[in-house]
Amino acid sequence: MEIQDLLNKVDHTLLSTTATWEEIRAICDDGMRFHTASVCIPPCYVKKAVEYVKGGVPVCTVIGFPNGYATTLIKCAEATDAVRNGAAEIDMVVNLGMVKEGRYDDILAEINAVKTSCDGRLLKVIIETCKLTEVEKIALCDVVSRSTADYIKTSTGFGGGGATFHDVELMALHCKGKKVKAAGGIRSIEDAEKFIELGADRLGTSKVVGEVKSILNEKKHSNLSFFS
Repeated sequence: MEIQDLLNKVDHTLLSTTATWEEIRAICDDGMRFHTASVCIPPCYVKKAVEYVKGGVPVCTVIGFPNGYATTLIKCAEATDAVRNGAAEIDMVVNLGMVKEGRYDDILAEINAVKTSCDGRLLKVIIETCKLTEVEKIALCDVVSRSTADYIKTSTGFGGGGATFHDVELMALHCKGKKVKAAGGIRSIEDAEKFIELGADRLGTSKVVGEVKSILNEKKHSNLSFFS
């Protein structure tokens, strides 16, 4: 796979609780330089980042993050605020307590409510696979398939586990009509290519851009000719 094609599928991500504006600005610079699918950043930086990039890269943010147990009203308010601040994409976390109780109709209703609040922007639904049984994963694939969301996503990266090859393959098989985002623990170009091969359309990671930058530095390239 061509490196640029891979980068075009990366949501270049920084969601650390200690992230500073200087670090977010660097993520934005990388996103614009390497033409990533988006930069995924904390909600508090969305407005400033959108003003900074001036359309150079889509800005994605997270809601109900990372635990997912905010009320639907609050998640919708977060989505509305993010859109007002200029976010082009929203990644929401499902309520895992509802999953454990089997309240799949309530989860579906919440996803659809948040999607309405996204006002046409892309919505990705984080199901936190490391907290789920196989049966629950498949059930959530069905819920997201029936929802108005655009993507199903593996992980927050804060739950104690990230994307696995098995989970991405499972989601690609069972989540009909939706795209798959793998996130958490994607540490190399090789990993990224394997996730895409298994059915992921997006990758939430900072490591891929970091590895590309390292290769460019090693080769002492001053332009992007390395990509072709």
